[in-house]
Amino acid sequence: MREKPVPTSTPRILLWGGLAAAAGGAVLCALGWYGISGERFAERQLPYLASCTVPGAALIVAGAVLLAAGTRAAPARPHTPAPDAPPSPPSPPPPSSTGPPLRVPGGTLAHRPDCPLVAARPEAVPVGDAELDPCPVCEPWPR
Repeated sequence: MREKPVPTSTPRILLWGGLAAAAGGAVLCALGWYGISGERFAERQLPYLASCTVPGAALIVAGAVLLAAGTRAAPARPHTPAPDAPPSPPSPPPPSSTGPPLRVPGGTLAHRPDCPLVAARPEAVPVGDAELDPCPVCEPWPR
């Protein structure tokens, strides 16, 4: 069975109707609480409970149902960048070299050979037996 297309005004009506019902229910619940709080005996609190609090709670539930239906019926809008916006540059791939780790003389970190922090530095040398911390950018180990 095919679903009928939803008119574009229907989701808006459902959303605004849901917000109005939930807001009205919240106001009724607040009025009911205020009325109940001023009465000492339970038999004098029942009219506020029956006329404000219970209908207010029902309106809050109905508003939540309308809001959920409105969000489901809303057509998905594809994200299109502004025509004047420049295209975002592609992110570089993560370093994945299999060569021996490198270090900068006097440095405390071990890097992969294609790490952007040592790739353009001719003074980078192999780590060898030095005990160095791994670079947080390229994470040279475990291999």
